[in-house]
Amino acid sequence: MRDSSKLTRRTMLGTLGVLGVAALAGDLAAPRRAEAQPLGLQETGEEALRRVFGGRPMKDGSSVIKFDIPAIAENGSLVQTSVAVESPMTPVAYVKRVWIVADKNRIPVVFRATLVPEAGRASVGATIRLGETGDVRAIVEQSDGTLLAVKREVKVTVGGCGG
Repeated sequence: MRDSSKLTRRTMLGTLGVLGVAALAGDLAAPRRAEAQPLGLQETGEEALRRVFGGRPMKDGSSVIKFDIPAIAENGSLVQTSVAVESPMTPVAYVKRVWIVADKNRIPVVFRATLVPEAGRASVGATIRLGETGDVRAIVEQSDGTLLAVKREVKVTVGGCGG
């Protein structure tokens, strides 16, 4: 009968293999400080755009971006949105990311999607929450770093009164 408290060669090699794979995958990296936004702090839409995009210029994307969002949201907690971009999705030129930013929300960046050329179409949809009436932007980043944006004003009604 074998003593189960002994470390066998097979167990040691298996453990070292798992640790090696974890190290290569980056799972054993040194812990980093979390970068989340503290609760209670409010960030404006402009501050969020500066934080996410720096000083990069945004071009008018109304000719290529189709941003569907209702003009009046009767329930600010459930606002259906969709963003479709008329763009080739080739390995050289494609839509890399899509953001939805609500200027009046406490945390303005409400949605972000990352796309790859294999997606075939640059089209995403999301249900977002809007805290109050204000501008909502769809921002598209192309693979070459170009930023395109469109903006819509959405009126959030209280209690579902469409007026």
